Amino acid sequence: MVTTVDSPAVGGLAPALRRLYFVRFAFAIVWAILVFLTTKSGLGAVGAVLVVVYPLFDLGSAVVDARSAKGNGSVRGLYVNMVISLLATIGVGVAAASGIPAVLRVWGAWAIVAGLVQLIVGVIRRKMGGQWPMILSGGISVLAGANFIIGASGANPSLTHVAGYAVLGGIFFLVSAIRLGRAAQGN
Repeated sequence: MVTTVDSPAVGGLAPALRRLYFVRFAFAIVWAILVFLTTKSGLGAVGAVLVVVYPLFDLGSAVVDARSAKGNGSVRGLYVNMVISLLATIGVGVAAASGIPAVLRVWGAWAIVAGLVQLIVGVIRRKMGGQWPMILSGGISVLAGANFIIGASGANPSLTHVAGYAVLGGIFFLVSAIRLGRAAQGN
């Protein structure tokens, strides 16, 4: 899930964002593997911790991003993301007590709301250039969120698709980190 919505890569901000994006990529991959390995037979204690840790990590990443971006532009979108991620952390924590279907519903709602924020910000900022990954990621988040909610009512709901979604979000962060590095080399 790509949720950094309002961080211009200006001056000294680009290296900080690049590092953050590489960390977010690595986290998403490791997290997805752990979810896949630990939730095959149900949510369990480890799975419950993992589903809470992801939005909490997203919240922490937005805080780091906002601190890096101060003075380099508006961080309003990051503050919105922090609130959304905090609510998702609480919601997923409560839902984990009820099982995978409840987690999928909350995760789906989180993906839809966060995706809509990304999509709107990306469309508004499209004239700046370089916004297509954000627009694409936002659109994918909305569709994936709807799929998670629908899948929660399925015969055997699982977190497999959530893990795949995290991998895709991680790949978006990797691409963004690489693009930031290339942009810095071009300057």
